[in-house]
Amino acid sequence: MRLAMVSQWLRAARQAPERRVSCLAYARWVTAAQVGWVALALLNWSLLPTLVAIVVLNLIEAYGPWRAEHLEGGGTPWHAHHIAERYALFAIIALGEGVVGTVAALSSAEEAAGGITADVLGVGAAGIALTFGMWWTYFTVPSGDLLHAHRERGFVWGYGQMFVFGAIIATGAGLHVAALRLEDESHISALGAVLSVAAPVGFFLVAVIAVYSLLVGEVDGFHVWMVLGTLAVLAGAVLLAAAGVGMPVCLLVVAASLLVPVVGYETVGHRHMGEATVRATAEQS
Repeated sequence: MRLAMVSQWLRAARQAPERRVSCLAYARWVTAAQVGWVALALLNWSLLPTLVAIVVLNLIEAYGPWRAEHLEGGGTPWHAHHIAERYALFAIIALGEGVVGTVAALSSAEEAAGGITADVLGVGAAGIALTFGMWWTYFTVPSGDLLHAHRERGFVWGYGQMFVFGAIIATGAGLHVAALRLEDESHISALGAVLSVAAPVGFFLVAVIAVYSLLVGEVDGFHVWMVLGTLAVLAGAVLLAAAGVGMPVCLLVVAASLLVPVVGYETVGHRHMGEATVRATAEQS
């Protein structure tokens, strides 16, 4: 993939002389990362040097594009709404993978139980509700408009998405753990299974609001209270699990936690976000 990318950057450097400096910088950094990853795969290093090399190579991956965009010539042109759409599709893919994995695990749990049980239905309902809640929450942020007005915040937004996507994937993994718990194929406790879902859900909302706040250039007190309310519901789900309440019920409470941002946005948050977007876009005009 990187070799194909390098060829495209070299092609762009040849066909767009005014962007040649940035295009060649992209080609150099991508090549450096590719050589590094291949060398790491071939070297039989112990754990610690391998981890250090991984950190260095990830820094190269992150620094290269930033450096290329800040060279003389102004970087490369882009379409902010298209970039936001591409990232949104990553979020949808991550959510979809979580659903597929959960359904597959629940199918095995159903077979082990000899049919559909209330626990299987509960975990499945929690998984679907969480997926739609996270999807809805992610798409409330008008990323395209804000990126169009503030390209200089693009890297903060783009790299911040890694935390958002990581939380989505971790939530799917937690749901898979919960499904395996029903199948008695996991050594983790019910409390641990609930925590494996609740923690990434909370991190997801914090990451979404943090990235939005950095993109819009201000912190809205209402969003802070909304996050705290969501975290309070998640904490309640964990306490219920610790008290011995069934895991499916606790996961349904975890799923219900996303009603806080949904209801909050529909009642008050959309006005706050709209006004903040107007202020942010007016700064550039």
